[in-house]
Amino acid sequence: MKKGKQLKLKVQLLSYKMVLLTIVLLIGYGCDTDDTQTVVTFTELTFQEEFDTDGTPSTATWNYDIGTGLDGWGNQELQYYTDRPENITVNNGVLIITANQEDFNGAGYTSARITTKDIFEQQYGRFEARIRAPFGPGLWPAFWMLGANSDEVVWPACGEIDIMEIRGQNPSILVGSVHGPGYSAGEAISKDYDLVNDRFDTGFHVFGIEWGPKYVNYYVDDVLYSQITPEDVTGEWIFDDQPFYIILNVAVGGTFPGPPNADTRFPQTMLVDYVRAYK
Repeated sequence: MKKGKQLKLKVQLLSYKMVLLTIVLLIGYGCDTDDTQTVVTFTELTFQEEFDTDGTPSTATWNYDIGTGLDGWGNQELQYYTDRPENITVNNGVLIITANQEDFNGAGYTSARITTKDIFEQQYGRFEARIRAPFGPGLWPAFWMLGANSDEVVWPACGEIDIMEIRGQNPSILVGSVHGPGYSAGEAISKDYDLVNDRFDTGFHVFGIEWGPKYVNYYVDDVLYSQITPEDVTGEWIFDDQPFYIILNVAVGGTFPGPPNADTRFPQTMLVDYVRAYK
């Protein structure tokens, strides 16, 4: 056999071996994946709040929940939600929600909670916000969503998607959850994300979901850390039935973080750089 043909044959054999090795590696790595990941890029902007105007958040975009709700908004929370600038304002392009320790209408703490209910509601898409969380035992910052029929049915029949919840005493741990019939409150389907060697109260991070038929994918800073599907829940999957609306708030106390203690310092603030949705 001529040398040219021998060299060509060796190159072909080497190429085949490399292809086979690549296939084996891909199969091996695929078997180690925790979540079967359906990733969809939603690119059409449908909601954009950049908080560009100082002062009161726009009532054309946001509703205010006021008061203590029933049984501390269903969670034995300790704060009274207000629309006062002491608790919620926009300054220098950032929404500031402030939790204060003060006597106010029978409560020992105040804070704020805003929603897009009846203003912006959407089924499926990407929902994200860039947020710096507060810190301290008993603080409960959240970026989450409820089904549009939340006033018509008893929770959790409306469905709830928690994009970001953090216990103030654990500032490195993010929790993403869904709540529905048969899997709510302490039985919610959840997954934690540990921000190793960092904290969510020392800088801004982007919290988001990509939600489509039969799945909700959870992200932090574009890292996909969880996928929840109908196979994961212990009851009816109700996340393909209707649009949901957005909620931002900082609770004090309640069943999730427990009460503040002597180590909790007030005031505490959650800073929101932007909120966006895509489809």
